[in-house]
Amino acid sequence: MNEKNYSALNGYVALILILGMIGFPTYMMVAFEQFWWAIMGGFGMFCIAGMMVVNPNESMVMVLFGAYKGTVKKNGFFWVNPFFTRKKISLRARNLDSTPIKVNDKVGNPIMIGIVLVWRVDDTYNAAFEVDDYVHFVDIQTEAAIRKLAGHYPYDNFDDEMAEITLRSGGEEVNHVLEDQIRDRLAIAGIHVIEARISYLAYAAEIASAMLRRQQATAIVAARIKIVEGAVSMVEMALEQLNKKKVIEMDEDKKATMISNLMVVLCSDKDATPVVNTGTLHQ
Repeated sequence: MNEKNYSALNGYVALILILGMIGFPTYMMVAFEQFWWAIMGGFGMFCIAGMMVVNPNESMVMVLFGAYKGTVKKNGFFWVNPFFTRKKISLRARNLDSTPIKVNDKVGNPIMIGIVLVWRVDDTYNAAFEVDDYVHFVDIQTEAAIRKLAGHYPYDNFDDEMAEITLRSGGEEVNHVLEDQIRDRLAIAGIHVIEARISYLAYAAEIASAMLRRQQATAIVAARIKIVEGAVSMVEMALEQLNKKKVIEMDEDKKATMISNLMVVLCSDKDATPVVNTGTLHQ
């Protein structure tokens, strides 16, 4: 069964009628001592229980002796059958800022991940009757979706160099996958997912320091590769210029010595300390 609208009576009109049903019998009993009018007065008092107020972006689900009669979504003052069981369901957008949980990524690394979810009730019938507690249902299914998402992608591509999408660099694509997974899980409860995004992502504490050192080492190696490439180019250019301008004639041993000195100077992470040679080139 799907949600259906219920048209409730105007509460102000009903209130006037109910007051008449109470006031007139009271007058008849006091003025003419016709106490049988108390039946109508009691019925009027019972009808007061049918009064209800529906605030903006709220709804009221109507159930009569176990049968779903409809949902009042229009805000205002209304009167319904006093025998109706009424359940208020908010239609406002809600935020779920999940506490980061520890999960394993695709390659088995323990990571901490948390998300921000924006959702609202779209189908009041499903929210009221398809699940026991739709708010708790959102919490549990969101956590399940987070665990499933983490198992599909690695945290980064250090351990999986072939991975094109990772949790850290996936960005909008990962968020779209997360939204789809949560939307599929919450559809049974009539929940509309407005937005879902990863709000917290980090390695678990027990491996965070080791992973940081690995990242630092990777960055250092990458920087050294660039330095060596630049140094080789500079040495090549220096030899080419010396040969072209014929500044000095060098044999292979001298070239090897100069290349060694230039590579040490250019690739060192400290400033070079010059040594003044007061003798010949061979001393």
